[in-house]
Amino acid sequence: MSDFVTILTQNIAPLVIMIGFGILLQRVFRLDVKTMSKLLFYLFSPALVFDKLYTASTSAATFGRVLLFFAIYFGLLHGSVWVVSTVRGYRGGMRAAMRNTVIFYNSANYGIPLNHLVFSGNPFAQSIQIIIMMMQNLLPNTYGVYSVNRHKQTLAQIWRTVRTLPALYAIPLALLLRVGHVPIAHFLDLPLTYISRGFLAVALTTLGMQLGQMRWQIRASDVALSNILRLCGGPLLAYATVRLLSLHGLTAKALVLSGATPSSLNSMILAVEFDNEPDFASQAVFSSTLFSIVTVTLVISLLPYVY
Repeated sequence: MSDFVTILTQNIAPLVIMIGFGILLQRVFRLDVKTMSKLLFYLFSPALVFDKLYTASTSAATFGRVLLFFAIYFGLLHGSVWVVSTVRGYRGGMRAAMRNTVIFYNSANYGIPLNHLVFSGNPFAQSIQIIIMMMQNLLPNTYGVYSVNRHKQTLAQIWRTVRTLPALYAIPLALLLRVGHVPIAHFLDLPLTYISRGFLAVALTTLGMQLGQMRWQIRASDVALSNILRLCGGPLLAYATVRLLSLHGLTAKALVLSGATPSSLNSMILAVEFDNEPDFASQAVFSSTLFSIVTVTLVISLLPYVY
């Protein structure tokens, strides 16, 4: 019961409150959600990725193991969504929206504090989560953009969009500067830090704004299916992957926990920015965050059995 209360008060309640502010603001002022999504896509998200990667510290061996885990895990998630979407008969934008709400999970503003709480701020466990966060920010800005546009644009048109996204350049730049031990001047570091810290508030408020203006007419079965695949299938496939790779100890536990987090705000941002089933994506993100109160608590209680 204490774990449940701790997760609820320290991780879930603050997120829900900020989402509530966005709903209230949208109801009162009818704000422009598209403008907010552009701020997230082109400013706050790349700043967060750069800041976290530049300040992270991890070994090459750990980096390689986590990347291998992620590649296999991503493939399993993708395959499970493909099977379900085929059975359900999803087409075009809905197929992409369902896929994004499952394969893109909240590894940053949910996963990092959750990792810190569960593993008592262990630097090694935190470094694993940061690598996952890096990949979960790179993919939405590449594959994610491709998936929501491929049914209505050519590959050349999609590439023109992808190459304008700052996150695509923030990741290699941060890694190069960190490896080369290149310091960042204070007049650049300070605004970067401020913008990075603002990501959570802006992203959750934007989610609330989208929820505040949407029509609640999406079939509940579709949202429920997304939640089941993400919150139940996610940690189960993560566990299967660590067993397949014979990963043990803290590495295995941190990776299983990372796979238990709810749908990423990036899937909602992509849906809003490219007008691809934004109502469904917003509902899936919001409901998976709420239901994760139960599922994440259960995963935490089972972590001692992950050897």
